[in-house]
Amino acid sequence: MVDAPHPGRHGGDETATPPADETEPRYGVKRAIEWLIHLFRDRMIPNLREFHNTRQLLVWVIALFIGIGSAYLAIVFRMIIGVVQLPWLGTTTENVYSAAINTHWWVILLAPAVGGLIVGLLLQYVQPGGRALGVADVIESRALLGCRIPVKAGLGSALISAISLGAGASAGREGPVVHLGATLASYLEDAFKLPSAARRTLLACGVAAAVSASFNAPIAGVLFAHEVILAHYALRAFVPIVISSVAATVIARIHLGHFPAFFVPDYSISSYWEFPAFALLGLTCAGVAIAFQFTIVASDRIARSVDVPLWTRPVVGGLMVGALAISFPHILGVGYDAMDDALKQQLPLYLLLILLILKTVATAITLASRFGGGVFSPSLYLGAMCGGAFGLIAAGVFPEVASSHGLYAIVGMGAVAAAVLGAPISTTLIVFELTGGYEMTIALLLAVSMSTGVTQAIHGQGFFLYQLASRGIFLKEGPHKHISRSLKVGHFMIPIDESVSEGMAGLEENATWLTPDDTVEAALRAFDRTGNQRLPVVESADTSKLAGWVDHLDTVNAYNKALIEVSEEEHK
Repeated sequence: MVDAPHPGRHGGDETATPPADETEPRYGVKRAIEWLIHLFRDRMIPNLREFHNTRQLLVWVIALFIGIGSAYLAIVFRMIIGVVQLPWLGTTTENVYSAAINTHWWVILLAPAVGGLIVGLLLQYVQPGGRALGVADVIESRALLGCRIPVKAGLGSALISAISLGAGASAGREGPVVHLGATLASYLEDAFKLPSAARRTLLACGVAAAVSASFNAPIAGVLFAHEVILAHYALRAFVPIVISSVAATVIARIHLGHFPAFFVPDYSISSYWEFPAFALLGLTCAGVAIAFQFTIVASDRIARSVDVPLWTRPVVGGLMVGALAISFPHILGVGYDAMDDALKQQLPLYLLLILLILKTVATAITLASRFGGGVFSPSLYLGAMCGGAFGLIAAGVFPEVASSHGLYAIVGMGAVAAAVLGAPISTTLIVFELTGGYEMTIALLLAVSMSTGVTQAIHGQGFFLYQLASRGIFLKEGPHKHISRSLKVGHFMIPIDESVSEGMAGLEENATWLTPDDTVEAALRAFDRTGNQRLPVVESADTSKLAGWVDHLDTVNAYNKALIEVSEEEHK
């Protein structure tokens, strides 16, 4: 007698359990092979297909060349600075103020002005837009311009910045190098006709490589590119950015050596009772950062209100910086040697306070006068002077528990720079890698958080985003805002035949219409105002010619699609 088949879990004979001697183990070889086949077919193949369709392998290869190329561009940039300063300082090294001490006063006065004349002529007759470019322009390119940076503008800006810094202008070299690396990335993106997401990743690769080569700080370069340029941490972007950053660091170390920018003594925190002092230092640094940004903004507005030829602005600014530098040559150029002295406790309190004020004024004059350069090095400089002065005062008040004021200078560097740049994580790593001082991690993080928090409460954004906001570009409000203000009607309108576009026949005389250059924000407001579901689109150059139509639903769909693409890119 044969037993009736036992019904399976869902009933029916197809799931009947075979006799015990013919049963495969529940997790036997056959089931494991089936599971692997299923995994390969349903997961791995789609992932590999997406990897291929998004051209990720090509992106990795291009990232390698961007890293190598950006490193060599950074090296050439530093060489040009040295060549420019050689005739008046007699050195191509970064020891600017040490050389300036032995230079005639009239040379110090006139050298920035002569450099300003060359810069002014380049701005007037060569450089598009009449200004040098920097980190804010890279952020704008990523957010609104499809990651496109004209090569002529990028190279011209780098040359202007190198001449400016070589002539003694008080600014940083990292911002121009970042823009130079982004220019190289943009050129290669255009050459290979890459999709938008890949373009943004490679633009960040150029930035990471530039920061890594400038500071000898590969980890900080990776984080800076994510934190400031991409504004997200996607795994897909991480790999090529690391490749680019590591390649740039290797090239820089081969040619410039493997050592931190500053040789710092072996400092350590004396007592945990010092942590309230580090928090207070963070608040103090926030005040310095806020004052620095306000001074730059105020000087720029004053300069814009003076109606003089463009080419004369750097000349006048150079004379002003030179006049300040006659007595205090520490403010000239990037200022790394003065920072080094502050970290080694070789500057007295009065000089630290004077340089804190004069460097702020000199940098504001430099940038307002249209010299090229960035704010990264000046913010590190101000932090070193502020921290050093704070440490000396703290040691005088609490000599039993206070650490050396060189340690406070290191912490101050990170606190001011993080507040100015709006990039606390990458700035913290930059200070670590610049100084090789990892022992004061907790103190640095505390001071950075305090300074960043207070500065955000006052300014609401970092210096780069403030620069963009002054141009009418608002990115701090999130992707939904800048998409609504950057996505154009021309991208999703319904075009019509040329035979119909000769005139506005059939439209009411006072009808509401749009142009292809209008934004999604303008279109949605027009739909809301009129209550229409469809609006005409006319030619931008000739509003009497009909170019097409745009539907309310198409507008909303285009906006939602752009938001989804941004969200997907940030989470892959």
